[in-house]
Amino acid sequence: MGDSSFFDKMINHVRATSKYYTGYPKDLGPSRLLHFTSEREFVQLLHKGYPVVVAFSIRCNYAKHFDKVLEEAAAEFYPNVKFLRVECPKYPGFCITRQRKDYPFVEIFHSPEHATNQGRIADPNITKYSVKVLPFNYDVSAYGFREFFKKHGIQATDPK
Repeated sequence: MGDSSFFDKMINHVRATSKYYTGYPKDLGPSRLLHFTSEREFVQLLHKGYPVVVAFSIRCNYAKHFDKVLEEAAAEFYPNVKFLRVECPKYPGFCITRQRKDYPFVEIFHSPEHATNQGRIADPNITKYSVKVLPFNYDVSAYGFREFFKKHGIQATDPK
């Protein structure tokens, strides 16, 4: 019996101190993962100035794991980075514009600016913006997102 209590203490210590232990359900609090509802809300989210990680997915077995990883990353980087999940069967128009056929995939939208060339303006109330879009090709984990943000100079955490 003494061995099992030592083992339990050791596992509890690992779970409490290891930031990247993913085999144990974590208490992340309320969900920070946003669900795509319209392009208008997406544009409004971009205008707030936060980087937006967009996960394009379809319902499959991998999507369940993918959602858990996104929930964990969204909780870690809240409120500096917003995470958005798009169910492509519900919103095919938005997904088709990305011109990708392999699902799920992740893209990061950041730094919205006024477009230098507004083109022909049909309505003076419409302003065109340019947004930097980076394909995410790192490990899909909180650690992978952190390394990606660091490499591309995206402010993901509060400066200390």
